[in-house]
Amino acid sequence: MAIQPTRHEAPIQDASVRIHNFDEVAGVYPAEIARAEAARCLHCKNKPCVEGCPVNIDIPDFIAHIASGDYEGAYQSVSRFSSLPAVCGRVCPQESQCESRCTLGVKFQPVAIGRLERFAADWHNGHDPKPPEKPAPNGHRVAVVGSGPSGLTCAGDLAKLGYAVTVYEALHTPGGVLVYGIPEFRLPKAIVEKEVDTLRALGVQIETNVIIGRTLTVDELFEMGYEAVFIGSGAGLPNFMGIPGEALKGVYSANEFLTRSNLMKAYLADPETPIMKGGRVAVVGGGNVAMDAARTALRLGAEKVFIVYRRSMEELPARREEVLHAQEEGIAFNLLCNPVEILGYENKDDRRDSRNGFVTGMRCIRMALGEPDERGRRRPEPIPGSEFTMPVDTVIMAIGTSPNPLIKDTTAGLEVNRRGGIVVTEDGLTSRASVYAGGDAVTGAATVISAMGAGKTAARAIHQQLSGT
Repeated sequence: MAIQPTRHEAPIQDASVRIHNFDEVAGVYPAEIARAEAARCLHCKNKPCVEGCPVNIDIPDFIAHIASGDYEGAYQSVSRFSSLPAVCGRVCPQESQCESRCTLGVKFQPVAIGRLERFAADWHNGHDPKPPEKPAPNGHRVAVVGSGPSGLTCAGDLAKLGYAVTVYEALHTPGGVLVYGIPEFRLPKAIVEKEVDTLRALGVQIETNVIIGRTLTVDELFEMGYEAVFIGSGAGLPNFMGIPGEALKGVYSANEFLTRSNLMKAYLADPETPIMKGGRVAVVGGGNVAMDAARTALRLGAEKVFIVYRRSMEELPARREEVLHAQEEGIAFNLLCNPVEILGYENKDDRRDSRNGFVTGMRCIRMALGEPDERGRRRPEPIPGSEFTMPVDTVIMAIGTSPNPLIKDTTAGLEVNRRGGIVVTEDGLTSRASVYAGGDAVTGAATVISAMGAGKTAARAIHQQLSGT
């Protein structure tokens, strides 16, 4: 039978409708379409797609289950490798990982691996699944710091091996960046909650409102009887540009803006947390977080939203799908320009703080691309005399994050690099005995799936250490 050259499209909300709601933009494949897409897989013997997956899911195996109509078998196949299949099927950059290695993609469009993974996970979650059986305890205790993708993965892998695992989360809701950073229209919070509940069924204990470095220290965790500690605390410290005007009212970090919207539900009619809505919004940055912030601002009622990025569209680091969705929704891309000052005025009526006024605009300068930098990207260089002013009411800085220094500052002997990332060996071991780390706390802001891969690596090393195997 001839192979269909193009992948099957998933249902999607029309842009004119979705900009007015926070419902999920992309829908799930109907079963018959999922089977048809799965039938496009060539089932290569060398499985190059698996090599492109940071957690090494046996992709041809789960796709074969879908093609035969065994959807639960597909889920079970994926879950042998991934603790968060419904999450990964939605937010992983498959186009640059597993799908980029797909043999079919040499001549035609690659198999829609991410959409099929989501189909398997959603089918399982929608058919009243039985909770997984809790493994027999092996007598060892491990503490995990942070309930983001690396922490949850490490906890899940260890729990399956019988370890008593406790996850300590600083916020009031588990999930880390999955709940505070990724908008509802890309990753519904009910999906994250369901994945967390699966880990709880395996025996994972989750303690919220515990800040490691304040409430407890790493040293105190060992005093409590834990034999190993995994640090997956993420990179939640926002970066700013250091330009004039960043202290004005109406200037947010993307972290704060998205946390207020995603976790604290600022999009509700009567929210418990304030957030500036409406007007003209500029989002500085070109990554996935910038796209999330821009599309969230639009749904909160912005009159116009601009992406301000100092390189060209070719260098834009966000996923192509997210960029396309943003363009469809009417978000403007001001490329090859960079802010140099945020403009504002003093609010004389606010006697409590008349020093900090409100944003009225942003002064930018045009950029040209020069020679490549150390990462191979052409350096943006300012064009003298090209300054211009954008009239805006809100500015959101989405230019990256760094690991919070709290754990480093309260843990003697924990080595970090110049960017604040924890230094680890290939198996995730830090400079402290029995202390492991992974994810954004090590690398800085990266992808969900790479953080999960680090969690798996550390879990394997912890098991080897504590079991002696």
